[in-house]
Parts: sequence; C-alpha cells; structure tokens
Amino acid sequence: MTEHRRTVERYFDGFRASDHPGVLSLLTDDVVWELPGFKHLVGKDAFDGEIENPAFEGPPDLDVDRVVEDGDVVVAIGRGRSRQRSGDEHRFAFCDVFTFSGDLIGRVESYVVPLAAD
Repeated sequence: MTEHRRTVERYFDGFRASDHPGVLSLLTDDVVWELPGFKHLVGKDAFDGEIENPAFEGPPDLDVDRVVEDGDVVVAIGRGRSRQRSGDEHRFAFCDVFTFSGDLIGRVESYVVPLAAD
C-alpha cells in the first residue's frame, strides 16, 4: 500500500472517531474541500468545522468499497450512515477525490448522494 493510500485510510479513521487533530494533521494549511452543490471550504479552520456537522449526532459509519490511485490523486468510493439530530438515519453513497501536495492532502472533492431507506 502506498503512503497516499495509508493517509486516506487515516483520514477515514479520523472521521469515524471524530478525531479532529488526527484529520487536520493530514491536510495542508490551505486545504480546499469542495462539496459540489453544498459548500466550498478553504483552510483547516473551515475544514475543522465540518468534521462533525452540527446537524448530526456522533461520528458517521463509513465503509470504503474501492480505492483507486493515480499519481497524486486517490479516489475512495463507499457508503455511509449517520444519525441526524432529529433521530432519523441518513444513508449515503460517496466518492471522495483526494489530491495530494507532497505527503499531505491539499484538496478534497466530496460527491455525496443520499440513499433511500431500506
């Protein structure tokens, strides 16, 4: 496994544990997080505010199904679940595109699709 893929694994582990310092340590200071149709964030402070979205309770369950790497880009595709403060479960599919600057993540593009309840 490459160092970039290990970094992406640590990133997801950090989100699963709501480990703000752990996630932030993997990012450049000027990291960009693009959530098309939702938000565009720049910098670690903005990123930190979304690690635990206030509309949800607790960390998400994230299952990465596939990882593809090409040079400085790692793509992770998977599914997730989280509990909204209303008590409803939020299920989603995601595709996260990580672009590295050296050994750190400099850009994240998160494509998230809500899934219907079973």
